[in-house]
Amino acid sequence: MNPHDIASCLSVNEQGHLTIGGCDTVSLAATYGTPLYVMDEVTIRGALRDFRESMEVCYPNGGTVAFASKACSFKEMYRIVKDEQCYVDVVSGGELYTALSVGFPAEHILFHGNNKTDAEIRFALESGVGRLVADNPADLRRISRVAVQLGKTAAVFMRITPGIDAHTHDFVKTGQLDSKFGFTLENGEALEEVGQALSLDNIELKGLHCHIGSQIFDEKPFEHAAQVMLSFMDNIRSRYGVTLMELDVGGGFGIRYTKNDRPLAIGDYMKRASNALHAVCEQLSYPVPHIYIEPGRSVVASAGITLYTVGGVKHIPDVRTYVSVDGGMADNPRYALYQAEYTAVIANKADQPADTVVTIAGRCCESGDLLQEHTPLQQAEEEDILAVLATGAYNYSMASHYNRLPNPAVVMVGNGGSRVVVKGETYEDVIRNDI
Repeated sequence: MNPHDIASCLSVNEQGHLTIGGCDTVSLAATYGTPLYVMDEVTIRGALRDFRESMEVCYPNGGTVAFASKACSFKEMYRIVKDEQCYVDVVSGGELYTALSVGFPAEHILFHGNNKTDAEIRFALESGVGRLVADNPADLRRISRVAVQLGKTAAVFMRITPGIDAHTHDFVKTGQLDSKFGFTLENGEALEEVGQALSLDNIELKGLHCHIGSQIFDEKPFEHAAQVMLSFMDNIRSRYGVTLMELDVGGGFGIRYTKNDRPLAIGDYMKRASNALHAVCEQLSYPVPHIYIEPGRSVVASAGITLYTVGGVKHIPDVRTYVSVDGGMADNPRYALYQAEYTAVIANKADQPADTVVTIAGRCCESGDLLQEHTPLQQAEEEDILAVLATGAYNYSMASHYNRLPNPAVVMVGNGGSRVVVKGETYEDVIRNDI
């Protein structure tokens, strides 16, 4: 298929080479080495602007885009998000530290996590983060205790599990009843714990949060979530006399990894969910709250690719053909975790037909170290450059040092230029903390 069908930043040049952001990927591999993460800055900025502008249209009384930085967390990403006038959400002290290190405004940060430590809560409160998202009763009480110790008031969202099955992979569904995340709505826990939040010392309950899952292509779950959450906010108003005026509806918007994926345009997702939310508010005579959304994958996934060098091709007659590359599950564990589908291209033969079916194998000493199985690919040979598309989310951020492999560099491209934004690790980096 045409790589442009996966992402607008991809094309094929006159040499038949895959390009990203106007840069020849074969040249990028020669300049920076492989494995190599490459991300297109224009695509990232465009997605953030599309989300922000759609919020302005759909929620003229107030809406905020908070980039879910767990998808891709390094200094330059936080600089870009800040420059595009968006907020971020973080899920650890490390992500918070990275954001603050480049001057990201603390008041524009939402701090998530289902098991935040006392140290992380203290760090967040002392830094002045805008909202702490309480995930469960223990988390809520821990926030209160640390806030009392510091003599500070914590502005809190409560994360609600709305009981919605988003029809995605079990490992990335987070809004259904059986989930490690959130206060459960269906058994009455959430409503009782709202009362606790309103009575706890040094807690200011500002609103609610929900997130129903990831890689969702259907707008119906988003519409249903808006209806469920507004109805719950109305119940809170009736029982406690409190009208909460902030609602974070999370993220989860799907992107195109393969030709079979059919995501909606950002504006269509936003408009349909907004229409449902406004209709419920009118029905319940509830004032439209300030809405937060938390896109992550949908901002960065399509902007990124990973480049590898083919080390060998192993053909087993009547079984399969393995194409081995110089990376694997250490730089992209998503196939090993949940059989995530990707589109792969031989970058130096991108104008040729993908007329073979292969399994792409990584270099780790692990049978399960595969990047794709039974996937179409151009005829692969030793020293070819292989590109896996749409790897901008949950690849760099999930990378490991398995087999003591150094993490690859991250190169940002745009309008034909390129620059390193995360240096590739050396062996010395890998052993730096050994004693």
